[in-house]
Amino acid sequence: MEQVVITFLCMAILLYFLLGGADFGAGIIELFTSTKNRSKTRKTMYQAIGPVWEANHMWLIIAIVILFVGFPHIYTTMSVYLHIPLAIMLIGIIARGTAFVFRHYDAVKDDMQWFYNRIFRYSSFVTALFLGIIAGSLISGHIDTQANDFYTAYISGWLNWFSVAVGMFTVSLCGFLAAIYLIGETKEAHDKRRFIKKAEFMNVAAVVFGAMVFIAAQRDKIPLTDWVFKSNVGLSAIILASLSLVLLWYLLIKGKTKVLRILAGFQVTMILLAISYAHFPNFIRLKNGDAISLLETAGPEKTIYSLGLALLLGSVLILPFLGYLFYKFQKKEE
Repeated sequence: MEQVVITFLCMAILLYFLLGGADFGAGIIELFTSTKNRSKTRKTMYQAIGPVWEANHMWLIIAIVILFVGFPHIYTTMSVYLHIPLAIMLIGIIARGTAFVFRHYDAVKDDMQWFYNRIFRYSSFVTALFLGIIAGSLISGHIDTQANDFYTAYISGWLNWFSVAVGMFTVSLCGFLAAIYLIGETKEAHDKRRFIKKAEFMNVAAVVFGAMVFIAAQRDKIPLTDWVFKSNVGLSAIILASLSLVLLWYLLIKGKTKVLRILAGFQVTMILLAISYAHFPNFIRLKNGDAISLLETAGPEKTIYSLGLALLLGSVLILPFLGYLFYKFQKKEE
């Protein structure tokens, strides 16, 4: 049952990045859109994520619950030593969600719409940035559980070149996902071209910040290159990600947009697999060279069994209805 719980944890993190990350990316795309086109971008974005945007946070909640119940040592380490970036990320999620609702459903249309729009855009950027910073911090080896001063314990673990580079890489990936997803949501050729340009921009940004991640990893002596290129799975994942990107742009040039979302999601999945496979099941790398493993820090057997059973039953009850929700709103748009 332990393997079942870990599988659900990995899937929840992946789906949150692919779906919730695309939601954050929509705000990032709006941030980098010219003033004259922002209104149309907002309308397209709302049609795409409006009906289901709140459901995407379900994956984050599932991941947090799994860590809290099944892997309390990992949950405690994260919530103590990464409490600052976690708090900023959660504030960003709240601010973004509040602004998203008020700018569409506020009974009075006044100057506050200006405020709501900016809160939505900037909080989307900040949330994606700190999501990446947290992810980078977990594998960076900068977290020092033996620190005896505030800065070393609670700042340097996440405020470093590698974690920030991963944060910016995450921002660009979220923007890329959103741009690709939004291409299929518009019928007008002009709007398609705008989102294609945004996808190209975010794609270039992902390459630049991806290179910065490797440079920062080399500087901080993080074996990222070994994880990716000296593992058969990691190397295969990178090759598949590259091939899927080439195919994605080929189909985009040909005007075939139906499978673009699948290809974009597949590419990002392969990138995450390449980075994480080599050091799995280690979830957190510490400054003293130790690692906190999912397999070695799992809760009591009865707890893991009950958690796994609850996840299996919940997936049977919830996932079909979630799929139906996506299906109905997609059919409604068509």
